[in-house]
Amino acid sequence: MADKPGLSYKARRRWALVVLLIGMPLYIIVAVNVVAMFERPPILVELVIYAVLGVLWVLPFKFVFRGVGKEDPDAADQ
Repeated sequence: MADKPGLSYKARRRWALVVLLIGMPLYIIVAVNVVAMFERPPILVELVIYAVLGVLWVLPFKFVFRGVGKEDPDAADQ
């Protein structure tokens, strides 16, 4: 089990929780402030901007979230 590259299942679960509870609210605040720096665009353009930003935040953390919802693969069969 120690020869597997990358984060362990427990570490990925912990980091996913940190990203969701701390990183995502911070990202939302930054995204709203960046859009607010410019003159407010039409509502449909603003909706598209927020939809795109809502998807883009997770791309750097894709490896953390992969397989987190599944059962621990390293757990001993009982």
